[in-house]
Amino acid sequence: MSTKLSAIIIAKNEEARIAECLKRLSFADEIIVVDNGSTDKTMKLAQEQGAKMLEAQEKDFASVRELGLAHAAGKWVLYIDADEEVGEKLRKEIRQVIRMSEPTAYFIRRDTYYLGYHWPYQDKVERLFLKSALKGWHGRLHETPVFAGNTGTLTHPLIHRTHRTLEEMLDKTNDWSEIEAELRLETDHPPVVWWRFLRVMFSGFMRSFIDQRGWRAGTVGWIESIYQAFSMFVTYAKLWEMQQTKK
Repeated sequence: MSTKLSAIIIAKNEEARIAECLKRLSFADEIIVVDNGSTDKTMKLAQEQGAKMLEAQEKDFASVRELGLAHAAGKWVLYIDADEEVGEKLRKEIRQVIRMSEPTAYFIRRDTYYLGYHWPYQDKVERLFLKSALKGWHGRLHETPVFAGNTGTLTHPLIHRTHRTLEEMLDKTNDWSEIEAELRLETDHPPVVWWRFLRVMFSGFMRSFIDQRGWRAGTVGWIESIYQAFSMFVTYAKLWEMQQTKK
């Protein structure tokens, strides 16, 4: 029997969520977990669930996604992060669309939860691909797919449970801001001066609070939006530090 759908999960230190994520993917013909340097029980738990395990040595997310793609046997590939869940309606929709030949890639909407509270903004990400049409991924962070053909958008959303605790948020910011700062340094970003901090922090807050309607989330909306401003500050403070070292 041919493999129709390969689900690829990128995971790092997700022992608290990996089992539930895998359970929701039981409809896939093949499940691949690409472990990106876990130090907890993520790999052990995934193996117990019957997932095919790969260990990523690469640092950029595009290479990690391409590693999973290279080992996928399915005609279609579905990318899922460990903090995402596929609900019953989305599962049925995915099984239905992979019987079609067009489009060759699909956006999936996401219902996001910050600190356990529903966020009043629904984003969408390209996650379901006809494998033969997916040529690879581009970008160390916020990676984008490179594929041939047309795109569609699925109706039913993923559940995205991110930013579970403030500690987790701080850990991610410390890791990701380093990469963000390096990318800006590599493109010869203008020198970071005092007013630039105010501009990027204001932009980060407004994008979360106004553009994504964070104000509708009450206290959590304020926490998340202020945190986004803080995250921008950390990125640009690290960029400033790198620029000083480079002089």
